[in-house]
Amino acid sequence: MKKNIGLMILPALVMPLSAGNRAWAADPGELGASEPPAPSGERPTGFRGKLHDWNVVVGAGAVYGPKFEGSKDFEVMPVPFVSANFFNDRVHVGPTGLLIDIYKVENFKISARGGMEFGRDEDDADHLEGLGDIDSGAKVGGVISYELGPIELSAGVDKIIGGSDGVTGTFGAEYSHMAGQFIFSAGASATWADKNYMKSYFGVTPLQSARSGLDVYDAGAGFKRIDLTASVTYLASEHWFVRGQAELGILTGDARNSPVVQKDTQPSVMMFVGYKF
Repeated sequence: MKKNIGLMILPALVMPLSAGNRAWAADPGELGASEPPAPSGERPTGFRGKLHDWNVVVGAGAVYGPKFEGSKDFEVMPVPFVSANFFNDRVHVGPTGLLIDIYKVENFKISARGGMEFGRDEDDADHLEGLGDIDSGAKVGGVISYELGPIELSAGVDKIIGGSDGVTGTFGAEYSHMAGQFIFSAGASATWADKNYMKSYFGVTPLQSARSGLDVYDAGAGFKRIDLTASVTYLASEHWFVRGQAELGILTGDARNSPVVQKDTQPSVMMFVGYKF
């Protein structure tokens, strides 16, 4: 899990949404991005005022989930985060990297993004011994999104430079609803991966088989995972919020049949406390 924390924090953190309450529900770093401005006499001034204008959010939380993708064992991982929006909310910096809105018209948006793919260490779990490490790599890509009332549809693709040297694509939908001080959100997504990615994370070469005792396995390109998420965000005050989330990942295709995978259902839960300037 140490190397896969980027996978655990949910896809919405990778591509923060920009409009209305859905932005709050999708990403703690977007909390308050669409708040009405406070009266001029109540707005913070100086450096704190700049942090307010940038929608800066700081916080911390913990994730309880699998030690690696496909693991049957779980652990708790602390997760600090800092996020901010710049240049009229077109540039987003968050826990998983940078997202830049390139084109926006009404409910349609095209964005570019960059971040890190954190790889995997064979000492993350006994089951991985003999498979070797998967190095970290830079991730660059883009996402297209379209809003239909409380629902947002999105499709994104990422190229990993280094590490697995693979390509992944994610397709999803998310629904959000605000009731009083609570924001409820639910979503579903599917992730596709090319052969390079699948071979790195789910394949077993003859040499790896000899070292690990796992059967030789040739993993091909295809859809590797479906994710279902649900979250509740409580707006405790103008600045403080608490967010709880549950996620169920279901490995599919060649990923599901890989000897690297011990369990094809991958549940996780997480809790965050944040402060918006």
